[in-house]
Amino acid sequence: MRTLTVILIILISFSAQAQKKKKILLENRDMIIQTATLELDSAMMAPQGELYLFARENNITGEYSLDITIREKGEVASVFVAGNIGGNIKAQNRLKDRIKAHSFGFKMPKGKTYKFQYIFRFE
Repeated sequence: MRTLTVILIILISFSAQAQKKKKILLENRDMIIQTATLELDSAMMAPQGELYLFARENNITGEYSLDITIREKGEVASVFVAGNIGGNIKAQNRLKDRIKAHSFGFKMPKGKTYKFQYIFRFE
């Protein structure tokens, strides 16, 4: 429950920080990955999530498991496909390029990179 409260505070901070264009600094690995996952979850939500709308515009369906590495300013350093169920290569590559262009709403310590896997499910 405490973790959920901390995450909610961070997300509220993100929205307040987004208006100022300053990103909050996260230093704990688990918190960074959890926050990145929550941000992607939000982007996947219908009807207004960025990735949800992107998938609809590009007719992306299926399930894509991607290994995502993020670095310093919340930038995506690399994206590798770990799995693809029910999708096609063209859609997979579009999604991969879109995620590579994504910038998370937080920054991390200099010189640090963190890798995590996220499963994108589109219907």
